[in-house]
Amino acid sequence: MFRNSPFRVKFVHPSDTSLVPSITLSHVHPTRPGVPEPTLTSDTHVPCRKPGSTDTPASPAATAVPAQHQGPAAHGTLRGLTGFNAAGPAEAEALLLSCCHSRRWAERVAAHRPYPTVDALLAAADEAGYDLSRADLDEALAAESSALPHPDAPPAARTALRAAHAAYESSFGHAFVISLDGVRPGERLDQVLAGIRSRLGNEPEEERVIAADELRRLARARLAFRLSEALTPRHTGP
Repeated sequence: MFRNSPFRVKFVHPSDTSLVPSITLSHVHPTRPGVPEPTLTSDTHVPCRKPGSTDTPASPAATAVPAQHQGPAAHGTLRGLTGFNAAGPAEAEALLLSCCHSRRWAERVAAHRPYPTVDALLAAADEAGYDLSRADLDEALAAESSALPHPDAPPAARTALRAAHAAYESSFGHAFVISLDGVRPGERLDQVLAGIRSRLGNEPEEERVIAADELRRLARARLAFRLSEALTPRHTGP
């Protein structure tokens, strides 16, 4: 049934517990005119800035929020670093929580305002990400969710990804997080499936370390994107 399909799906015998991590796809669906590439989980590229600039210029229309799970909505509109520095504590923390849902991480990053440059803010976010306690990491991971591929992806791709995410969540108790910064859109599905397959064999504590690092990279990319756009998200709660 897959003879003329662009997909190559490998299945093993049902008695083999490695069924899900053995699923691989050689391609995502062919690019269709006018249809954006799928955003699965993680990073998209953020726009380039001139060295030393304080505000990030607006990104191209095709740029999307690094979208594994984008967290709670921020309050109001924050325009670049200037708006972030001038915002009230609750508004700044809400924006930060939309990047990484650790209350202590958001409070720590917001408390050190004003930042002289975007690079300084991102460095502070990184530093705070390295210092997440076990409870902080649990809180942040609990807010993440595993995204599905683009709605136009073929059923085989959607089935494979759902099965892989389910296997990971059953093993570790939280969503699979991965940074796809630098990965071309057409290769993201393969990268996610390969990542789940390789990480399913980790011991729980080993996987926590990896997940924490991926979450830190996601938070940085999300924050850079938030600052690059004049966003007006809807208020969904504290």
